Amino acid sequence: MRKLTYLAVFETDENPGISVYFPDVPGCVSCGNNYDHALYMAKDALALHIYGMEKDGETPPPRTDKIPKTDAGDMVAAVTIYPDVVNEELNNRREKTTITIPHWLKSIAEAEGINYSRLLENALKETLGLVSCFSPVSRQRHSKSGNS
Repeated sequence: MRKLTYLAVFETDENPGISVYFPDVPGCVSCGNNYDHALYMAKDALALHIYGMEKDGETPPPRTDKIPKTDAGDMVAAVTIYPDVVNEELNNRREKTTITIPHWLKSIAEAEGINYSRLLENALKETLGLVSCFSPVSRQRHSKSGNS
């Protein structure tokens, strides 16, 4: 399992809360009410930032391990994420969609206890020829001749 660790700077000032940024990951910022909350939010921000970069075809920046200069009261800590776990979670999350069908068909389907989500998912897999859909990366297509 792939693991990425970057140094984060936790900043405090006269305002309540803690701001967080990653010197090696420009644009990745977060904040929290206290240190534990800020750390939790920093992990989430870093994971989503790296996910977005990779989805856009970018490579995550290298870690420099250069400890940044900070002001008094600020802190530097290592934050670790597992991008493959995040990819799996986000790529397999359920998304709500709306369908339009005739009223008479809906009435019969509801009387029969049809689960629209399961039916649509299975129909899409069959239509697309998907053998396995546990992950968008691992899916396989049936060939038109019916062989796998």
